[in-house]
Formats: sequence, C-alpha cells, structure tokens
Amino acid sequence: MKIAVIGATGLVGAGVVREAAARGHDVLALARSVEKVLQADNVQVVACDVNAPEFAEQLKGVDAVVSAFNGGWENPNGAADFKRGANAIVEAAKAANVPYLLVVGGAGSLYVAPNVQLIDTPEFPADIYPMANEARNLLTELQARRDVNWAFLSPAAMFAVNPVNFERTGKYRTGKDDVLFTNDVPADISLPDLACAIVDDVENQAHLFARFTVAQAD
Repeated sequence: MKIAVIGATGLVGAGVVREAAARGHDVLALARSVEKVLQADNVQVVACDVNAPEFAEQLKGVDAVVSAFNGGWENPNGAADFKRGANAIVEAAKAANVPYLLVVGGAGSLYVAPNVQLIDTPEFPADIYPMANEARNLLTELQARRDVNWAFLSPAAMFAVNPVNFERTGKYRTGKDDVLFTNDVPADISLPDLACAIVDDVENQAHLFARFTVAQAD
C-alpha cells in the first residue's frame, strides 16, 4: 500500500511512519519540517502545508491517509489552528478521492458514563480542553458525512498523559466509544502498539465511518 502520514514528525505520526515502513509499505511522509522524518528507501519525505491550495494534489494516488495533525499543545492558537487544519485535511481527502482517511483524534470524546464524555469531567485538564473540544467537534461533523471515507481513532485515555512507553508488544485491544480501563483505571497504550493498531486498521480499512479506540492488552 501507499500510505500518506500527515504530521510525520510528531509523536504519533513518526511512530506510524516507522511501523508502516517496517512492514514494507510505501510511505508518503508529510510535514512542515522534514528534517526529523525517518530516512528509508520506502519513505518519501515531502514538505507540506495542509492549508495550502495545492495540498489535495499531494494526496492523490495514495491508498490511505493517516492524519496525526494537531495544532501544537503549547501553541496559544492551537485550538483554532487545529480546527482550520483538520477541516482542510478532510476537504483535501475528499477532493483527492482518498479511499480511507484515518484521523487520529483525542480521547476526550470517549464516554466514561452514559452521556458523559471524558472531556466534560472535572478532572479533565483545562489547558488542553480547547483543542480537545475541537477534536470532539471534528468527530461530530465527520459522523454526519458520507462524502469522504473517514475513520476516527481515539487513543487510550492515558496515552501521552502517562510518560510515553516505547515498548512494542504487538498486542492491543479495541473498543468503540467508551474509555477502556485496566484494573479500574483508564488504560494506556505504548507508542509502538498504538502505531501497530493504526497500521493494522489502515491495512484492513476496518472502521469506515466509525470511531474506535485502542488500549494496551489485558
């Protein structure tokens, strides 16, 4: 497969590039700054701006797109930049007739109880609320659309909240709209196992028009 990865220098994007390349896929690694992208024979590194008019052209001909785009957690305009960029990515995927767009969103929109999303609990960090809320809004907008072939992944609730684990087990479990727990505590997942789950999903295009979540195996 030819897999485009948007945000290829970020934590998740870089992990997906490594995993997809290791499996022998042709990877189109897209990022603003390309110096930190994995160098490999099957990785094509391309500088891009998701808001540029020509961005859709860069997505043409790929079998799937993984969007690990975010607005920058330390960016004071991160929420607005995420909204603008994420919407541009969706519209570019539509224009390019991308067969499968997997958006890596946050865990904030997962449910912890009936009609109660994680983002709306008192414990949710106020400093990341604005961008997490835009990710929730993006999911809501996607759920009403069938003109772009989307899927939405919410990582385990404690991913990148706990110190990031870099151990690959190749095992994980999946869920739908609810927070997954380990011993009554919100679950985590290692970066390599998250990347494994992402590439598995892209290979199988397993969650078309659906949101899902992944966490460490029990």
